[in-house]
Parts: sequence; structure tokens; C-alpha cells
Amino acid sequence: MKKHKALYIWLFSIVFTLGIAYYQRTTGPSYPVMKKVTINNQQIKCKLPRSYGGEGNAEIKIAVPDTSIKGMIKYRRFKSFDEWSQMPMIRVGENLIAYIPHQPPAGKVMYEIYFENKNISYVLTEEPVVIRFRGDVPPWVLIPHIILMFAAMLFSTRTGLEALTKGQNTFKYTIITVISLFIGGAILGPLVQKYAFGAYWTGWPFGHDLTDNKTLVALLFWVIAMIVMWRKKTNRFWPIFAAIMLLIVYLVPHSVLGSEIDYTQKSELMKSK
Repeated sequence: MKKHKALYIWLFSIVFTLGIAYYQRTTGPSYPVMKKVTINNQQIKCKLPRSYGGEGNAEIKIAVPDTSIKGMIKYRRFKSFDEWSQMPMIRVGENLIAYIPHQPPAGKVMYEIYFENKNISYVLTEEPVVIRFRGDVPPWVLIPHIILMFAAMLFSTRTGLEALTKGQNTFKYTIITVISLFIGGAILGPLVQKYAFGAYWTGWPFGHDLTDNKTLVALLFWVIAMIVMWRKKTNRFWPIFAAIMLLIVYLVPHSVLGSEIDYTQKSELMKSK
């Protein structure tokens, strides 16, 4: 009976964590914007990127099979005094393509897409879409970081449920949660931040990056829970409380209040490559 109970708790923890992972994947300012517009009784659907990593200009590609439809892009740097730049999209086969000039890590550009057919204009983006540029993060840093952060969520959930059901492994799962969160968030997290945006830490007290700050808060609560349980193994409040705090942290969309360049403080002009 105990084995079945433990199995059900593990299954719930895994499914719950996968749900949180999906939520994190599909929310936040870095997730592509889904847009659609109908022209000549044809619906054009596309994903407009809001994040770009690596070298070169950011490509905006939209499938538009109807060759009578033309596209136009307008863009300017986010938080800048730039004038809007405008240029036609390039047709390559069934796609209309535009390129946004490359920016340094944490630089943002806002852009709008328009279509034209038979002298009629169609707006694809009612509000400007903001894309943030970042450096390329190597897989050997990014993949372990993602795995460990969601391992921390898995064991955090499992620990909280173990405490709720008065299980005997609460302290053991607490230690695993702290180790996963420490390595994934406090060691690999700053490495990801450095590769992507050029700084190891942009949270408190050096900045307001919410991703860094929420990781710090979650780790602090779990370290307190581990210390309390090391002194008193029967304590149930702190592991449950820490699990709830980590859940709240993960419900905050990723990259909210992330690193960004304020171009109003810089004098250089935006240049196309």
C-alpha cells in the first residue's frame, strides 16, 4: 500500500512539473507572438519572434503563398529616440522575409508588420512586437541549467507532498531540492546570464532582473527549510512553505523585467548590416 502511495505521489509530482514546464515555455516576453490576418479569403498565420540569440540580423519569415501580397516592416530600437525605419519585405518563394539589424546583448527592437494587396493595407501587428537580442548560450551550460531547474521543481513538489503526508523522506528530498536549485540556479544560472547578456548577475542588489531575484528568493527559502529540518527532522511547515514559494516563483513568467539596454542613454544610431 505504501509503495502504491509513493508511486501516485511521484506520478502527480512529475505531471505537475511538466505542466509548470509547459507554462514556463509558453509565457513570458521571450515567447513568440502568434498573429493572423485574412487577405483575399486566405488566412495568414505566423509566429513573430521576441528573442534572438547569436550573430547576424534577426530574421522575420512569414509564409505568404499569394505572390500578389507584399509585406512591409517598420522598426526602431526600444527605449530610444530613433525615428522609425521602414523597408519592404523580400519574397523568397512562398515566404516574405525581413531582417532586423543585430543589436548587442540585451538590446531590444520594436517592430510592426504590414501587408498590401490591391492598394489595400492590412495590419498584422496592432501593437509593436519587441524582440530582445542575446548572446549564444552553449548547450553544455544551457541544457544542464534547464534540467536542474526543473529537477528542483520536481523534488520541491515531491518534498512538499512528502511533508503533507508525513513521510519519512522529507529531509532527504529537501537536500536534493537545495542541491538542484543551487547548481542549476546559483552556478549555471549566472553562466547562462553571462553568455546571453554579458553579466553574471543582474538581480538584487545590482539590478532588478526578476529571473535572478526570484531564483535567489527560492533558494533562500529552501536553505532555511534545510537548516530547520537538519535541527528538527519532524518539521513540516518549512518544506511545505518553501515548496509553495518555489511554485509562486515558477508561476512568474520567465524573463519578465529581464536585462535590457536603455538606448536613450546612448548616442549611437541604429545601422543596418
